[in-house]
Amino acid sequence: MQHEPRDWLTSLRVYLRAPVVTLLFLGFSAGLPYLLVFSTLTAWLEDSGVEVAAIGFFSWVGLLYSIKLFWAPIVDRVRLPLIGSWLGQRRSWMLLGQALIGGGLLGLSGLDPAGHLPLVAAFALLTAFGAATQDIVIDAYRIESGEAAIQAAMASTYIIGYRIGIVMAGAGALYIADAASWAIAYLSMAALVSVGVITVLVRPEPPRPQSLSMVLFHPRVKHFLRHRRQRPGWQRQAGAWLIAAVVCPISDFFQRYGRLALWLLVFIGIYRISDISMAAMANPLYLSLGFTKSDIASVTKVFGVLMTIGGGVLGGLLVVRYGLGRMLIVGALAVALTNLLFALLATGGDSLPLLVVAITGDNLANGLASTVFIAFLSSLTSRTYTATQYALFSSLMTLPGKFIGGFSGLVVADLGYASFFGIVCLLGLPAVALAWWLSRRLPTLDEEADTGGGTTGHPAAAFQESPDFQKREARPSMRADGRQGEESGR
Repeated sequence: MQHEPRDWLTSLRVYLRAPVVTLLFLGFSAGLPYLLVFSTLTAWLEDSGVEVAAIGFFSWVGLLYSIKLFWAPIVDRVRLPLIGSWLGQRRSWMLLGQALIGGGLLGLSGLDPAGHLPLVAAFALLTAFGAATQDIVIDAYRIESGEAAIQAAMASTYIIGYRIGIVMAGAGALYIADAASWAIAYLSMAALVSVGVITVLVRPEPPRPQSLSMVLFHPRVKHFLRHRRQRPGWQRQAGAWLIAAVVCPISDFFQRYGRLALWLLVFIGIYRISDISMAAMANPLYLSLGFTKSDIASVTKVFGVLMTIGGGVLGGLLVVRYGLGRMLIVGALAVALTNLLFALLATGGDSLPLLVVAITGDNLANGLASTVFIAFLSSLTSRTYTATQYALFSSLMTLPGKFIGGFSGLVVADLGYASFFGIVCLLGLPAVALAWWLSRRLPTLDEEADTGGGTTGHPAAAFQESPDFQKREARPSMRADGRQGEESGR
């Protein structure tokens, strides 16, 4: 079944839905702390006379964003005392993350980096930990708050809010620091955390299909408990919790998608590999061509953010109108091909119009692909294990590109910028081919906007309804509890 295009007015109405608007403010809350522990913080350290070698170590603060998978199961399954009963699982953890962010920024605002570097590092880590925790919860909240039909629009408004938060924490903090002081700048950013706090307090807790107590009846957990009867009670309970919170989310993904699961993980890892691996060489390219810092800031930071927002809105509209499967292919192709604009820029010298063209194409493609891919990852995520599975996907999404990006300087040194961006373009083509291949094996990707999600509208259901899956499941199979049984295709 092919997705029937909708008229543009119907597609635009999705942006008026309350869950979609909510993600605008939560996106702002997620984007705000990011630069405050990265480039804005390093600018403050440099301005305070901290040695460059010490500043470099602060890049390790960002590792907390990459390892959030390790505490995502706790966020997903542990109910906070007192506040958890009042606000619910998701909102209480979100509020805790925002409290950590606000406390970290307040702590930073009262310090002189030159004389209190260890304390600056400690408060930066506290802020980053709170921000990474908030990211885990917002991803889960987004998936659980809206049906599949509005996931792309929610991803779009999330990206818009995130970019506004980035601009506020970057250019906004610098303007305040220049007009007043760094202390006032960070104090102002701490006050802006209230945007997320207010959003949490006024919006309802999303419904959750399964509690941890229900998951504890999973066959894997029961099998563990049955074979650990001689162990002390606390060991059995801890082991059962670990299986329910960590093992079950991973096994659930592989059980739902079978042999296709590995290809999905490969696809997640390579979809954004093209633009992530080139990111480290963008600013060096601009500077090597002779563009001034003002030109770079105006075109890439201000104009570029607007183009990313435009791409995000466009991506949300196109998914609603044409379906997720088609737009996955378009997004992967756009991200790969726009690298050729940077290759052209590398050979064209310090042409400001050419820089504008490159930034326009790259940021539109980036915004569109980000929106489409977030909606795709949301469709893969089971609502039983929302936070844990999405944390796995989002971590895997950036890992290959970041690893390859570490070698980008060596490639540029040997081959030059133009060849480097040509190679990066080629790196993105396997993602295009795999997007096309998966769209044919998960046909309901193009039906999600019509079905509104649910079991039959989920990509897993499409795979389960395929002839190959039904043949395999019609045979006797080993169930999770070790017994043989007959499984039907649906």
